[in-house]
Amino acid sequence: MLLPMIQLMRPYQWIKNAFVLAPLLFSGAFLDESSVWATCIAFILFCLASSATYIFNDLHDIEEDKQHPVKSITRPLASGSINKNQAYLLLAFLIFLLISIGLIYLPKVLTIIAAYLVLMVLYTITLKHQPIFDIFSISIGFVLRVYAGAIAISVPVSGWMFITTLSLALYLASIKRRQELKFSSADSRKVLKYYTESLVQRYAEMSATGALVFYSLFVVSERSEMIITIPVVLFGLFRYWYLVEAEDKGESTTDVLFTDWQLIATLLIWVGLVLFSLWPTT
Repeated sequence: MLLPMIQLMRPYQWIKNAFVLAPLLFSGAFLDESSVWATCIAFILFCLASSATYIFNDLHDIEEDKQHPVKSITRPLASGSINKNQAYLLLAFLIFLLISIGLIYLPKVLTIIAAYLVLMVLYTITLKHQPIFDIFSISIGFVLRVYAGAIAISVPVSGWMFITTLSLALYLASIKRRQELKFSSADSRKVLKYYTESLVQRYAEMSATGALVFYSLFVVSERSEMIITIPVVLFGLFRYWYLVEAEDKGESTTDVLFTDWQLIATLLIWVGLVLFSLWPTT
């Protein structure tokens, strides 16, 4: 019972909520105890919110998932590991925790969390079946994570950071659709019938270029001491493209990140260089 409940929450996807940490890192507030604490709470709130949306999605799509060759085995609801009533109870418990923790520690972030939940509910019900809207809905979710991290520690967020986050998320979402088109049938996701591999390939290329350009502009205009991180970002983009093209990965961003040691090392080096660049000298 416990394991299916945990699987239903998809904790392996919580790595996506690390975008909440971006404002803490780029603002240089990572040595301030109260800012670190507030960011950790915001991260936890988004973990609860994202797990709630996964449960809602599985409840909404349970009949379709039962017909899917993979999801019928890996999704607890579709496989029958747990029933709908248990899923609803878990969903209610997560929402209760989310509201309780948010009201006690970070009430100012709850509005952003609410916007994220509304967006994800709309995504599950209709937007994920609409071309372009599906990719942008996922990507805006990442922008909201960054915004929540900024609100949590009361720092302004650069416009460059917002557009960089959006571009990076669009890149990853486009790659995901490309790989789904290549390796899955159109029946596995209704929106795939509206796309072609060449179209989402162009989306991905444009978004990756935008992410690099906007990140570089952010660094040059606002954090010039971080210029040493740009080659690392380039390597990370190149490595991800390599894994997509040469090893046919990319359908699951989290799987790619957790299984490729070079990407893990690149991420750790990037974080280390950002900390080194922004570490107070006095």
